[in-house]
Amino acid sequence: MREPLWTSGEICAAVGGQLAGSAFAATGVSIDTRTIQPGDLFVALAGARDGHDFIDQALARGAAGALATREGPGARVLAGDTLKALELLGLAARDRAPKALRGAVTGSVGKTSVTQAVAAGLMLAGPAHASVHSYNNHIGVPLTLARMPRGTARAVFEIGMNHADEIEPLSRMVQPSAAVITTVGPVHVENFPDGEIGVARAKAEIFAGVAPGGAAILNADNRWFELLSDHAKRAGLSVIAFGSGAACDARLTGFAATGDGADVAAVLHGRPLTFPIRQTGVQWGLNSLAVLLLLEALKVDLDIGLKALAEFAPLEGRGSDRLVHSAKGDFTLVDDSFNANSLSMGAALATLGARPAAGRRIVALTDMLELGEQAPALHAGLAEPIAKAKVDLVFCAGPLMQSLWQALPPTRRGGYAESAELLAPQLVDAVAPGDVVLVKGSKGSKASALAKALAALDVGAGETV
Repeated sequence: MREPLWTSGEICAAVGGQLAGSAFAATGVSIDTRTIQPGDLFVALAGARDGHDFIDQALARGAAGALATREGPGARVLAGDTLKALELLGLAARDRAPKALRGAVTGSVGKTSVTQAVAAGLMLAGPAHASVHSYNNHIGVPLTLARMPRGTARAVFEIGMNHADEIEPLSRMVQPSAAVITTVGPVHVENFPDGEIGVARAKAEIFAGVAPGGAAILNADNRWFELLSDHAKRAGLSVIAFGSGAACDARLTGFAATGDGADVAAVLHGRPLTFPIRQTGVQWGLNSLAVLLLLEALKVDLDIGLKALAEFAPLEGRGSDRLVHSAKGDFTLVDDSFNANSLSMGAALATLGARPAAGRRIVALTDMLELGEQAPALHAGLAEPIAKAKVDLVFCAGPLMQSLWQALPPTRRGGYAESAELLAPQLVDAVAPGDVVLVKGSKGSKASALAKALAALDVGAGETV
């Protein structure tokens, strides 16, 4: 049995609540009955569906008790607002582990993968805690905090946003000693009247929660480096730069794809390094440096960081390779379907162009969302990196991808449909042995449906490579 994370008395004290029913001890915290584990505290959040409607189900699946606003069957801690109570529980978890070193990661692309790679290093270094999945919003961040054991030595948190003024309160909640901004680009720009500079300023909100004297780890190759650096310095932070420039604390000097990953060459604080990673994406040259710098700020030895990077595999839907054994023959599926914007599209296409292919290079793309007035131009603009990557066939799904479809030469057009579901049969019919197929698009445009359709062709065991 897992060690208790919270007793009902501790929960009551943290959230200012009252116990209804028997005292209990919880070994975890959950907001979703689909993933709840026996012993968890179930937090009944209000929303599109009221969590109170699922308390009976949570208890039947082994929940120790519930955090709720009203009495009912089972043990409950009663509070006036369960989201506010979750926030208070997170703050209590933070404050009861005062010696824990905490890091935070944000950025327009790469924040989940960088967070999880840092987490891999922290786990090797000692008692550690981290965000799971993409729990990076006003619910995910306090939930991650509330799950932090009292014996945690180090932790890393992913912090995201869709609008201005969302990151600052989350950063103040976490109070990291170091923060990474992976990069800034035209993502969620439809929510920013001032465009990409507004996105950059919103990302800089992460510095508000970092204590003066903490570290801001920034991408010096990004166009907004000076703006972000100025914000960090005004917050009293030291700026640590990663990039390709000679002045960077961590300078990328080479990136060479191998059969199952890549070799990264860099200079870290004047020390030349060459190290292997299991990632193939070209963006992982800089990402790996961001990981090492944040681990360093959290007092993790370099050797441990390098070991973590050597073992950290691509996350599902974020560039993972799979050899599909179809009835027609084997082909490679590159599943990058979790999300997309023009920055990540460019990196994925460059990576595809750099890898060998026994057959054709094929891309299947769905709409990039939340780009506002720039959307048609950004979609059409993908034609250039597609040409540089020597892509043979392009399949497009969605109304926005029409702009790319029209920008493509006829010889490169594989197929178009209004939705991913309608495009899937065309894509499935076209794939041939030896092909390398990249699937990418925004989560809301259901690029994953294309990846699933291709994976379903597997008549063998399938291999992740």
